[in-house]
Amino acid sequence: MLVKTFGSTVQGITATTITIEVSVSQGINFYLVGLPDSAVKESQQRIDSALRTNGYKVPGKKIVINMAPADIRKEGSAYDLPLAIGILGASEQIKSEEIGKYIIMGELSLDGGLQKIKGVLPIAIQAKKEGFKGFILPKKNAREAAVVDDIDVYGVENIKEVIDFFNEDKQLEKTVIDTRDEFFTNLGNYEQDFSDVRGQENVKRSLEIAAAGGHNIIMIGPPGAGKTMLAKRIPTIIPPLTLHEALETTKIHSVAGKIDGETSLMTRRPFRNPHHTISDVALVGGGGFPQPGEISLAHNGVLFLDELPEFQRSVLEVMRQPLEDRVITISRAKFTVEYPASFMLISSMNPCPCGYYNHPEKDCVCAPGNIERYLNKISGPLLDRIDIHVEVVPVSYDELSDIKPAESSEIIRTRVITAREIQSERFKDKKQIYCNAQMSSKLIREHCEIDSSGKTLLKKAMEKLGLSARAYDRILKVSRTIADLEGKENIQAYHLAEAIQYRSLDRSGWGKN
Repeated sequence: MLVKTFGSTVQGITATTITIEVSVSQGINFYLVGLPDSAVKESQQRIDSALRTNGYKVPGKKIVINMAPADIRKEGSAYDLPLAIGILGASEQIKSEEIGKYIIMGELSLDGGLQKIKGVLPIAIQAKKEGFKGFILPKKNAREAAVVDDIDVYGVENIKEVIDFFNEDKQLEKTVIDTRDEFFTNLGNYEQDFSDVRGQENVKRSLEIAAAGGHNIIMIGPPGAGKTMLAKRIPTIIPPLTLHEALETTKIHSVAGKIDGETSLMTRRPFRNPHHTISDVALVGGGGFPQPGEISLAHNGVLFLDELPEFQRSVLEVMRQPLEDRVITISRAKFTVEYPASFMLISSMNPCPCGYYNHPEKDCVCAPGNIERYLNKISGPLLDRIDIHVEVVPVSYDELSDIKPAESSEIIRTRVITAREIQSERFKDKKQIYCNAQMSSKLIREHCEIDSSGKTLLKKAMEKLGLSARAYDRILKVSRTIADLEGKENIQAYHLAEAIQYRSLDRSGWGKN
């Protein structure tokens, strides 16, 4: 007898339905074809044990299983459940009339229990598109899949529940999530707040500008000055996720297996903080069967690189293309996948190897030339993609002990949202342009006009401070954001003056001892 069950595979963040054809006939042996990997081939032993434990068995006949399309490689243990149900249906141990109406996925334990799987949200979205009646999957993944409307989601803990469901001996309980209620209830709940930060008003101002314009930023300062503390609070002042962004972000984390059993939809902007020993593949994504890297997990959020010069140069250089295109393309001999990678890059570094160059109280002990070599670990092309450079100085005792409450994240976020709304209106006719940081040279000329006094100021700054040519466009972008924060239509000279001070690493002579 021939029975078809349906599973799914995920490439990039898109799912493809897999048809599992199971034929049981006279003879002996077990054949599994359709480009299965080792984990799929090993399912025979898991299925056999799970069925025996629950009072069923793999028939002692010829079993041929084809996983179509046969030219797509099938990876992982999530096909255990559809294979087992297909074998039971083809051997007439369960009723098979309703099996083809459901997408079935799940990894089996030896006792028949179901383990959590990856990529559930893209699978549920594709199942809905193709008109499947329901999705049967491990209970730990049920809330994640239930985000998708108009498809019945059944979370199960054991294969026996699935068998009883198809035999009509027991009904499964649907998992129902009110997506909008879930989204708006948990929207913007953060533990950190900018009101916790004492002092550092100039740095908080630069972070507000970065959030308002989507600008990348690097903070330079000695150990203990508060760089990491400030960086962790940046998601609290970025505009909240839209429902579309939340779904897109959740899809990426679902593919990576980062969604826990209690979460249905991500409502906070991601904050990724990889260690400086990370490899280039772990950062941008890849592997034999490509998985999203840290830059994709930071999509619609923040990627924080602490101690930037300590990262391997090759690791930093692979970020250059994603920072411009906001997508990472991973190519293999037989296929290519794309992962979105639209993130704010927040980085920090010490000013020198010992950490105390330009410190107001402690002396730098670095040998001559060491500071310059340290700064040269960050290449010019990468630095070119960072709009704001800000120096962080240690906070004094008086500022630390001040009990006066600082400005909260909510107040700052209100100003940021207003500035973003201005930019949304400005770029409403431009595809893939959402904020000032994404402006091309053509758009800069169109939207960043400056008057004669502004041109004079910018010319003097570039000559006296030794600012590089690459700083010119960055200054105009940042000054456009500063003007937006004030609700000004035109860029004024004082907007340019503030933007110029955010180019510390471009000043000639900076870091030379």
